[in-house]
Amino acid sequence: MVRELPLCAVSDIPDGGAIGIDATEGGVTEDLVLLRRGCDVFAYVNRCPHKRTPLETFPDKFLDETGELLICSTHGARFRVRDGFCVKGPCEDASLEAIAIRIENGTVFVD
Repeated sequence: MVRELPLCAVSDIPDGGAIGIDATEGGVTEDLVLLRRGCDVFAYVNRCPHKRTPLETFPDKFLDETGELLICSTHGARFRVRDGFCVKGPCEDASLEAIAIRIENGTVFVD
């Protein structure tokens, strides 16, 4: 992905929530999940390391009932928001693929 690819405004991501984004560059689309915790934003490729399926079944439904862990709806794997590390499920000890981002003037960019 190109460094100058804008993904969304920080305000588009609910604080404590997550959204799915399709990022397209050069005809290639990557499905991402962006999460916000206060001023911190985290981005991952929206694919479980277990079977490479999208994490959510329904749009923007990425988090467990506590809002603290991402959940893979296919097999129930649980991932920490801050680092994408799998703490439970069939891919335990694996991690989601992180995407380096930066925030500039309230906009999230691929970095």
